Amino acid sequence: MSKIVIVGGGIIGLSCAYFLQKDGHEVVVIDRDNITDGCSFGNMGYVSPSHFNPLAAPGIINQGLKWMLSSSSPFYIKPRFNLDLLRWGMSFWENATTQKMEENSIHLNNLLQLSRALMTDFKNDLGNSFDMVEKGCWMLYKQEKTGDHEKQLAEKANKFGLKTIICNAQQVQEYETQVEVDVAGGVLYLDDCHINTRKFMLELHSYLQNKGVKFYLNNEVVGFEKSNKKITAVILKNEKVEFDELVISNGSWLQQISKLLGIYIPMQPGKGYSIMYDNLENNLQFPSILVDDRTATTPIDKWLRIGGTMELSGHSDTILSKRVLALYNAFKKYYPTLNLPTPDLKKAWFGYRPVSPDGMPYIGRHKGFKNLSYAGGHAMLGVSSATGTGKLISEILKEKPTTIETMAFSPHRFS
Repeated sequence: MSKIVIVGGGIIGLSCAYFLQKDGHEVVVIDRDNITDGCSFGNMGYVSPSHFNPLAAPGIINQGLKWMLSSSSPFYIKPRFNLDLLRWGMSFWENATTQKMEENSIHLNNLLQLSRALMTDFKNDLGNSFDMVEKGCWMLYKQEKTGDHEKQLAEKANKFGLKTIICNAQQVQEYETQVEVDVAGGVLYLDDCHINTRKFMLELHSYLQNKGVKFYLNNEVVGFEKSNKKITAVILKNEKVEFDELVISNGSWLQQISKLLGIYIPMQPGKGYSIMYDNLENNLQFPSILVDDRTATTPIDKWLRIGGTMELSGHSDTILSKRVLALYNAFKKYYPTLNLPTPDLKKAWFGYRPVSPDGMPYIGRHKGFKNLSYAGGHAMLGVSSATGTGKLISEILKEKPTTIETMAFSPHRFS
């Protein structure tokens, strides 16, 4: 049995802790906050094998250039001179090719399908106290050109073994029985599911505490002790924690922690926003991606979350009201009769997605140290790939063959 420290208490870190404690290890989780907020709490809660194409894909650059300077667009870069952002952007550009996307989508699909299967195991182990809904997710579109692209993606999904239903506008409406839907059509991905991420995080945290996992919350990592190509301890503000193995899994702050070890990990925090509505008499029956507007919806019973956008502005707590209102306005275009009140901008949620230059996560050992592993950089797929990532980390630390090939997720692939 080893003592394993995990830096980062988001959904990835807790999923790693889940599998590592099952292997009999002594597990310690350190987080800069208190595990009551963050990107693992306010996101859309999708567990989506449908999202097999990485963020770095052909066409995203041209579309992004059109959007990037508009503060209300789905993609926005805050104008500033930042060498790290420029370096990240050049690498993103190099990876946004058809060949690279096709190579990476195979590995991302494997991770997402593994995670989807393991989420069912989590439900059975923890009990479905986190409202897991297994009915699929819509990709809805208003433009026929967009529809052609979505149908091509559906064909690719079918080759990966995923089940899809392609629908015209009338067929989409037949699924949505409580609200009017104004679209040209949609693709329903039947393998997708969604959860209440707040409930899931709180339940998993409680479960791990009961299993003996120790938590150091509201603790900032200020340094590490190293000896003979190994990291021997993590230094907090008021104490030192020694360990045998270190897993870095602290989301969009992964790059900053790595710098304390003399390691460069390309990463940008991609801010996303969401707004919540509760006690709705009529609600959506299915979650949906409103493809033309890059907006997502998550309904569970009488509550509804609307979210999206990708804002590269660093770790900034400033809420751009135009971006929040853009989500609301996009929703109204697709669901015109669901009369939601204008959102209270003071109550809008935001969180930081950890985005790598190729849209692929970092999972595995880093060659810089013998006992260092990474589990981060999942961009918008943290919930979708959390359980699979935790499983892979447990296998890697046991030095056993992994369930799926992990080379594409190597944490030193940009070294």
